[in-house]
Amino acid sequence: MTFIIAIDGPAAAGKGTLSRRIAEDYGFHHLDTGLTYRATAKALIDAGLPLDDELLAEEMARQVELTGLDRAVLSGHSIGEAASKIAVMPLVRQALVEAQRAFSKRAPGAVLDGRDIGTVVCPDAPVKLYVTASPEVRARRRFDEIVANGIPADYLEILADIVKRDERDMGRADSPLRPAEDAHLLDTSEMSIEAAFLAAKSIIDAALKK
Repeated sequence: MTFIIAIDGPAAAGKGTLSRRIAEDYGFHHLDTGLTYRATAKALIDAGLPLDDELLAEEMARQVELTGLDRAVLSGHSIGEAASKIAVMPLVRQALVEAQRAFSKRAPGAVLDGRDIGTVVCPDAPVKLYVTASPEVRARRRFDEIVANGIPADYLEILADIVKRDERDMGRADSPLRPAEDAHLLDTSEMSIEAAFLAAKSIIDAALKK
């Protein structure tokens, strides 16, 4: 038996940082499922293949190696834009969901974060968290992160991008972003990462005792 923790939420809500911290604390495997779409898009770009061929994209998705996905390499804006184009393709989603489910079965446990983990990928996970924050707070975090890396940024542009992405994620027909009915809601707008981690830890510890 493996223990699965499903973490969902919109962009820049802090779910990635929280997921990595939880996985490290419990000695579980971690997968940022968003990177699987980015890795598929990068593979298509590197091979000089079009981004609008669903069968080609599915073939690339089935070849993605889920261990060792490089966040630094895959976090580029152009890769993110390309990933958003293939992420709406049902065959690509199906291929990557199968791979993500296989990953979730790794012993002793796995933490998966994304947009549809608790609702689609691992609906039977004993712990489901939905991590969110206001669009303004998320835009400010993203802005501060970019500026800290010495890159100029426009806060209003980032905010508009986050609002647009929320609408796309929540409005798509296949696996829209929404909290699972039995998910624990963590609004991190006024929370430090430490406070969010302790709140999540109490939920996980209670589930592990059952």
